Amino acid sequence: MSADSGGAVARHRLATRLDRAVAGLPEPPPAPVAVVDLDAFDANAADLVRRAAGTPVRVATKSLRVPGLVTRALATPGFTGVLSYTLREALWLVHHGVSDDVLVGYPTVDEAALRELTVDDRARAAVTLMVDDVAHLDLVDRARVSGRPVRVALDVDAGLRWRTGPHLGLRRSPLREPADVVSLARAVLERPGFELAGVMTYEGQVAGVPDDGGDPARSTAVRAVKTASVRQLRRRRRELAAALHRLVGPDGPGLWNAGGTGSLETSAADPVVTEVSAGSGLLGPALFDGYRAFRPRPAAFFGVPVVRRPRAGCVTVAGGGLVASGAAGRDRLPLPWAPPGLRLTGLEGAGEVQTPLVGAAADRLSVGDRVWFRHAKSGELFEHVQQVHLVRGDVVEESVPSYRGCGQSW
Repeated sequence: MSADSGGAVARHRLATRLDRAVAGLPEPPPAPVAVVDLDAFDANAADLVRRAAGTPVRVATKSLRVPGLVTRALATPGFTGVLSYTLREALWLVHHGVSDDVLVGYPTVDEAALRELTVDDRARAAVTLMVDDVAHLDLVDRARVSGRPVRVALDVDAGLRWRTGPHLGLRRSPLREPADVVSLARAVLERPGFELAGVMTYEGQVAGVPDDGGDPARSTAVRAVKTASVRQLRRRRRELAAALHRLVGPDGPGLWNAGGTGSLETSAADPVVTEVSAGSGLLGPALFDGYRAFRPRPAAFFGVPVVRRPRAGCVTVAGGGLVASGAAGRDRLPLPWAPPGLRLTGLEGAGEVQTPLVGAAADRLSVGDRVWFRHAKSGELFEHVQQVHLVRGDVVEESVPSYRGCGQSW
């Protein structure tokens, strides 16, 4: 999406009301200042529930990283449970009363956290670990100081697999064939101290890849890959479920997690799937401007002040280089958003301590004025701030800590 699209009038109004909102704070906030538009956040939450069409939505905290926003999402009917990204985070969420149903989305090798889990009855009842290898079970056994059961789910590869050609999808789980999945499931069932709770099949090549805008040929190819992936994965899930039912019975394993913001409809429509996960769709980062089937409202912004005016048509802001993870490219850079009419330079991009911006709007900005950016992704923004200001209209309704502000870094 170009920096000049999205409705110039609306973006001028956005800049005005965000400036008014943070100007009303008792103390001037440090740069960058992070805000979340509550009207947009709540509208996005409702739209995710609509798209899930009755399938429960699990909150993916990797994309929020603000406890107050996690609890706000969980308060929306249709959301239930949390998908965390580390075990330490999961334990913290349970101990602080954020959720009593936490699925850890990735395997852990944190023996200290595993030791804590095995002796904490409350955490063991709330937390489900992710495994895809017997080595993960061995780690739990090596760390445990209690034989009480630990809940685990199997992370199964959900990439698109051609008879010939490359594997398309995330390189995460080695579990691909039903026999491999059943073998690990049997190992869980036969080993004392474990409970098989469920399965995850996350189709990143569907959920996480934009398919609209930019190069039309690429967008067409991506949509074809997504269609083929959904069709194949529906068959593979059905075969996996049948194989597991023969092992554990028709009622288990009870949990089958799938999907992300970009694939809620297709994942929720699969009868094998019992729940879907979403996080980025709550905040509408810049990468999610490129989806054909849905368009979340931008809800998260960070503001940095103008500190120089090097020449006509150019200003320099403090910091601004909040670059997203993933394969390096322009789509990982933050997007100057409000006021409209600003863009990054090709030579300097988004800088660690300063960022030059050029464009027609530059000459209307003075030293001290703020420029509001959108991050390319969601949760990573909040690693750079301790406080997040929740805005309604032009008023900060509440200021809440990020994980960083809670003294945590996972």
